[in-house]
Amino acid sequence: MADKQPLIKLTGVTKTFRNGDLSTRVLHGIDLEIYPGEFVAIIGQSGSGKSTLMNILGCLDKPSEGEYYFAGKNVSSFDADELAQLRREAFGFVFQSYNLLAGSTACENVEMPATYSGMLPDERRERAAELLSSLGLSARLDHRPTQLSGGQQQRVSIARALMNGGQIILADEPTGALDSNSGKEVMKLLKNLSEQGHTIILITHDTHVANHAHRLIEISDGLIVGDPGPSDVSNTPVLEPKLHGEPSLSTEILEGAKTAFRSLRSNIFRTVLTLLGIVIGVGSVITMLAIGDGAKKAVVDSISAMGSNLLIVRPGGPEQRRAWEIRTLVPEDVKAINELPHVAAALPELTGSYTLRYGNVDVSTDINATGFKYPTVRKWEVASGTFFNEEDENTYATVAVLGTTVKRKMFGDEDPLGKYIIVNNVLFQVIGIMAERGADAGGQDQDDKVMVPYTTGSLRIFGRRHLRNVTISVSEETHMQDVQTSVSSLLMERHGTEDFTIRNMASLIDTLSATQNTMTILLGSIAAISLLVGGIGVMNIMLVSVTERTREIGVRMATGARARNIMQQFLIEALAVSALGGIIGVILGLLCAALVGRFGMPIDYSMAPVVLAFSCAFFTGLIFGFLPARKAARLNPVTALASE
Repeated sequence: MADKQPLIKLTGVTKTFRNGDLSTRVLHGIDLEIYPGEFVAIIGQSGSGKSTLMNILGCLDKPSEGEYYFAGKNVSSFDADELAQLRREAFGFVFQSYNLLAGSTACENVEMPATYSGMLPDERRERAAELLSSLGLSARLDHRPTQLSGGQQQRVSIARALMNGGQIILADEPTGALDSNSGKEVMKLLKNLSEQGHTIILITHDTHVANHAHRLIEISDGLIVGDPGPSDVSNTPVLEPKLHGEPSLSTEILEGAKTAFRSLRSNIFRTVLTLLGIVIGVGSVITMLAIGDGAKKAVVDSISAMGSNLLIVRPGGPEQRRAWEIRTLVPEDVKAINELPHVAAALPELTGSYTLRYGNVDVSTDINATGFKYPTVRKWEVASGTFFNEEDENTYATVAVLGTTVKRKMFGDEDPLGKYIIVNNVLFQVIGIMAERGADAGGQDQDDKVMVPYTTGSLRIFGRRHLRNVTISVSEETHMQDVQTSVSSLLMERHGTEDFTIRNMASLIDTLSATQNTMTILLGSIAAISLLVGGIGVMNIMLVSVTERTREIGVRMATGARARNIMQQFLIEALAVSALGGIIGVILGLLCAALVGRFGMPIDYSMAPVVLAFSCAFFTGLIFGFLPARKAARLNPVTALASE
């Protein structure tokens, strides 16, 4: 063998384990050379250091001191990803406990190393099936480990070791968990692989098993105490690593997603419980925001329906609390206001509750004595008939226009137009029916009222001239402040004192909108707390998942998975749970909002809360899934494989 370069060369390799201040040296200056095609058995009793030596040989662990050369390259200083690449391209592991993934089929277990080496899915599946068939498992491709015998599971493990070429097969006590017949079959397979040119390194404490090897190395107390030297394998072909290149990022993410969903499916009950927190959080956010936005819209629409370009003048100044006793707001003030610039119309209004009679039907309702421009100023159309005009107002005509609620109470299905009703012992002819408006922001029925000319109402019903209020319509909203200032100056000049108040409807809408926005944010914040709790639940479940699947992580690392592959898998799991929970939460939230709306509560749907809630769920998974994913990616392969 002098003319050949050793495939593996160890020079002065030591390994020391530290636990706080306590340190334990397991290997004491190992010098070893293994050549291509050799079948080497490393034998030793428990605690002799053979497993630690195997971990170093298989690049699962690093030596504390000394040099490790693989095919002439010093790998002692390789980082974790470089070691993962070397394991992926050159090594195949056969473990005593098989280390197959319980949730995957035999074929999927064999395919695992190739998912990290860039092999195409169809090619991967075909090669896995070919390897299993060559080992007598063609009828077991879709069987899970629990459906296979121990010998069959070990053959699946050997097929997995060969998936990427298996230049070097590291077999750690491969017959330890098998009966004698299955053990013989496994050793026969390893011998055949050796004859095909694979380098076999067998770790065992059984002399009978070790005797199958060409070369037997004995280790005791961390030192090699027996080694006959390299065996003659000059006629054996040397296999080179089977390389497939690096998979693209999209391929890595796709494979990570497949693995993640397989894991979620295998733990369906835990997945549902994790989803529940996200679903409740997202659904609550959407429902609460829909209710808050609906309440705001109802208030704003109710006020805007009267007109956002309105000024309401009422009697009673800042120092006068008993406004109903102030009698200085009179029709002459209305005429003067109508002459101001940018005033489209000013309406006098007198209101009060009276009993109306038609035939033998009595109805108590509100009477509004107002001006003929009322429909224009209040933006309230007449559904049938007509509204009274300026002539009716000037001639004190006894005519009335009914709201739909009054019409329904008094006339039912009968057409009221042209009919006469009695108000305060005075006959009024019904000339029109207003369009239906519904309830206002306070829940009061706006259709339960009757409109009559101001002059007629003042004289024949209310018996007074002073007004309850004046409604001013401004030509353009941009002039609202100017008109308010002009009206205030005019009334101060006419009355000599500030015995009135002016309410700006545009400012009122802005104030109410701001208040409702605050309430909506409060509702959304309360709901968002449940989303935060759901995110913490995701993190807790993922941390538990990492703990439960530590051995799986070790197996994946042994077969070539890099740290980023492990992180991608667990991060995708967290994102998948959060995204799925977000989708279900969105649907549930919209359904709950619709249900609330069926009970009469105003609801307003918009895309913003949906996008916000789903985005929060997604980023919750990203943020709270990162810590468990990072923990999984940082696990030491040796520690992970030793986990129970």
